[in-house]
Amino acid sequence: MLQRHSADSTRKNLTGRQTAGLGMQLMRFGISVAVILGLWQSCVTLFELPPFILPGPLAVFTKLVERFDVLWQHTLVTGSEVILGLMLGLTMGLFFALQMLLFAPLRRWLLPILITSQAIPVFAIAPILMLWLGYGIASKVVMAALIIFFPVTTCCYDGLRHTPHGYLDLAKTMGATRWQLLWRIRLPAALPALASGIRVAVVVAPIGAVIGEWVGSSEGLGYIMLQANARMFVDEMFAALFILAFFSVTLYFAADMLLKKAIPWQKQ
Repeated sequence: MLQRHSADSTRKNLTGRQTAGLGMQLMRFGISVAVILGLWQSCVTLFELPPFILPGPLAVFTKLVERFDVLWQHTLVTGSEVILGLMLGLTMGLFFALQMLLFAPLRRWLLPILITSQAIPVFAIAPILMLWLGYGIASKVVMAALIIFFPVTTCCYDGLRHTPHGYLDLAKTMGATRWQLLWRIRLPAALPALASGIRVAVVVAPIGAVIGEWVGSSEGLGYIMLQANARMFVDEMFAALFILAFFSVTLYFAADMLLKKAIPWQKQ
């Protein structure tokens, strides 16, 4: 009875601390947004910038409300590209990390190839993907996956190969097989490092999708930004940029919250 009461109290205290921490994060985020908007409006007022150079926050918000239905449809397209790109990039990153861990000869060949792939500018790859995969969603998904799989691969590989030797020695003493070592020891020990790679991935994945839309597309936030820029609708371009930034920040905080719940032993 006492043990159950103690466990319930500990669980309530932990939930209370998590709720308070989330509240503090939201408050800091709100303050940061207010400061940025204040500086933005101050620059527009102080330097008397015309709307076609830098529209004020109120003009951007007005355009966001007026064109919300159109912007929302294009947001769904970009969001789908980002989510699918994340799934593909994370799968590729985990696959390559496991291959480099399990097969040492392959690691000597694969690691230089991965590094070389990151030396090629993203804008140089985008037209080739458009040529191969067309102007649909497939090229944008692959673009987002390519831009994130390297940080995921390196973080996961570092976590896998830096598993504490004490854990491995104890598991071997208890008769664990190679696959049991991987599944029960190495992968759980690598999750904090993999989580760092995922946090980076959710931030940069929208970059790959938008670059793909800039190179060639007929829908998406990147397409809206290009069209608005060509017609000098700067307020609409900023509205699309605001939605993209809000989506990226929301995606990061959602991923961070899920990772903290999935990896409770990770150091804060």
